Amino acid sequence: MVGNATREAIIGDRRITGLSARVIAELVAEVGPLWHERHQATLVSRPRKRAVGAGAKHRLVFVDRLLATLVHLRHGTTHDVLACWFGVDRSTITRAIGEIRPLLAERGCTISLGVRLRTLVEVIDHLGASGQTGIIDGTEIRVRRPAAGRKDRDKFISGKNKQNAVKAMVLTAEDGRVLFCSPAKPGSCADITHARQLGLVKLLLDGPAVEILADAGYQGLGAQTGGRVVTPPHRKFKKNAPDWYEEIHERQRKAHSSRRIRVEHGIAHLKNWRALARHLGRREHMSDIIQAVAGLLSHQQAEDLIPGAQQR
Repeated sequence: MVGNATREAIIGDRRITGLSARVIAELVAEVGPLWHERHQATLVSRPRKRAVGAGAKHRLVFVDRLLATLVHLRHGTTHDVLACWFGVDRSTITRAIGEIRPLLAERGCTISLGVRLRTLVEVIDHLGASGQTGIIDGTEIRVRRPAAGRKDRDKFISGKNKQNAVKAMVLTAEDGRVLFCSPAKPGSCADITHARQLGLVKLLLDGPAVEILADAGYQGLGAQTGGRVVTPPHRKFKKNAPDWYEEIHERQRKAHSSRRIRVEHGIAHLKNWRALARHLGRREHMSDIIQAVAGLLSHQQAEDLIPGAQQR
């Protein structure tokens, strides 16, 4: 268990957790009661010989559990190192992260303080109501290769990067703020297939009029959504194109790229959290990790937009 001085140093330095002290305080107030409620429900559900609350007490209080999870997500710090830092056993850190991470993943993405988007339906409705343009792109996180002999071993191989990976679809606003991050899919899944499986086509056809910018990996969605998904222009000439056509095509391509680049910035901010740079743990945890980081990043982005908010 860390002392008050060490805890204050962790909270006070944004480089350690990636979050300001104000955002961490809001997380403690929001996630703390949820964790306590679930913990008590787990205790009550067990067959017991002693009363609830009897026996050994936690050496790692909730605030330290949250901080250990944030440091792990931000810097990819191993459980062994965190255990030495917080003065507990490695299994305690593993259990703490396993309890806190799902709670963070359920929070959704913050668009303003107190307002969150948790599903793709809510994101499309928000974009339609606010008249904003959305931008989508796929991102890959490298993972461990499945064991030899597994039937699904090859489905994690990315055709683009030729490595074992999982993939997520990121949707940002036109200013680059993260609005949605999908659960992870195996790396062999194409970007356009993933978008269809998430129901994006149906949402755009049945929902409000929303413009979605995308790269060439989503070509074909424009025709399926009545032109609401905008992709780079097709080349009509593969060889011996006239000079005038090359000039027009290049100008259109650059104009589209300059509007779509914001999603790349959003993904870059996500990848600053080392847990999304490369993951060496269990692949089934990646959905929680991606959505937890997206929620934390969007919360800090919303905080940074407040005039006069204290930056650390």
